[in-house]
Amino acid sequence: MSDYLDMNPDHVAGFLRRHANFLADYPDLALALVMPREAGAATSLTNYQLEVLREKNRSLSHRLRDLVTVAEENQALVGRVHQLALRLLRAGSFRDTVLAVAASLREDFHTDLVRVCLTGLPRLQIDEPWLIEIDADAPALSAFAELRAQREPVCGRLRAEKLEFLFGELSDEVASAVVLPFGKAGFLGIGSADANRFHPGMGTVFLRQIAELIETALLAAAAR
Repeated sequence: MSDYLDMNPDHVAGFLRRHANFLADYPDLALALVMPREAGAATSLTNYQLEVLREKNRSLSHRLRDLVTVAEENQALVGRVHQLALRLLRAGSFRDTVLAVAASLREDFHTDLVRVCLTGLPRLQIDEPWLIEIDADAPALSAFAELRAQREPVCGRLRAEKLEFLFGELSDEVASAVVLPFGKAGFLGIGSADANRFHPGMGTVFLRQIAELIETALLAAAAR
């Protein structure tokens, strides 16, 4: 008798979970149970269970749509990385390789502002705002020293000195950015007027692959 007196609601709930057919064996008890109320009226046990299943189905449908969206976005990124690789393979010189990087970022990846910063590589002397050619030991690169040492992309809002170095008078128009280091060869700066385009929580797998592609292509082209 004491076992029943010691039972609390958690014990009852646990028992019912272990004996899912309990109410089928005691239909009179099922009729006596009070179900949660919706719109002021009590629902039957069957209707309540049906609504719970519908809610679970809606939740699973939302998750499935999210997964499909992510898969489609990843497929599109794979295609863009592939196009970048093709452009780099077709480049016949160091100059063509650098131009291919800039063209791919603008045309394949649809970026707003692109900056290709090259350090310690042959100078091209191309008068274009997207190209920054600088000595490897230049003091202006100190703001990027830690980032380049870690060799990890940085996404989100950049400090003022980084924005000024990369985008100059256009830095005020950059609401989010990514800096993509590719070893001693330099790094990329990509800016967007959309504050949500680049953020710290975004995946960086494709960004690292892009960096490896660009670094390998630039060093190989410079050594020809």
